[in-house]
Amino acid sequence: MSLCRGAAFYRNEERKMTSGDRKRFVSVFDQCDVEKKAYLSREDLKVSVVMLFGYKPSKSETSMMMEAGAVPNCPGVPLEQFVSLMGRKLSAGDPYEKARQIFSAFDLHCRGFLKLEDFRSVFERVAPRLPERTVLEAFRHVDHDSDGHVSFKDFEDVIGYGLSNS
Repeated sequence: MSLCRGAAFYRNEERKMTSGDRKRFVSVFDQCDVEKKAYLSREDLKVSVVMLFGYKPSKSETSMMMEAGAVPNCPGVPLEQFVSLMGRKLSAGDPYEKARQIFSAFDLHCRGFLKLEDFRSVFERVAPRLPERTVLEAFRHVDHDSDGHVSFKDFEDVIGYGLSNS
């Protein structure tokens, strides 16, 4: 069972799980299994995906992972199933991952959207000599509906496609 819809679309980003990946998955499993129950609950699983992939999975993605990692007489996802799930997730790739990382760097207040002040703050740190006019133009270019808020979708529409295919 594929965890990501449209897996064929991601084929150009597929990669195999390395021993280093496996060690990282086991380490994250151990960190998230704070009660040492030998499985991850639904909430533990969400935290593990945030730690490994940098985003909080949706309810439906979490449900699919819980279902795919289910074993009889276990209320959660045990270690070996977790490693397998995360390996599949890693090999499937995420075409939005780079755009999401950049968006998160801009979203300093963790609001889930960007404001002009977020753009100013980031550009001040990475390009302090950039004219204010250029920052304003960049923000206006991304703020499609001119409401002063840039959603991830707006952000990804502008920069995500090029990043996911690089």
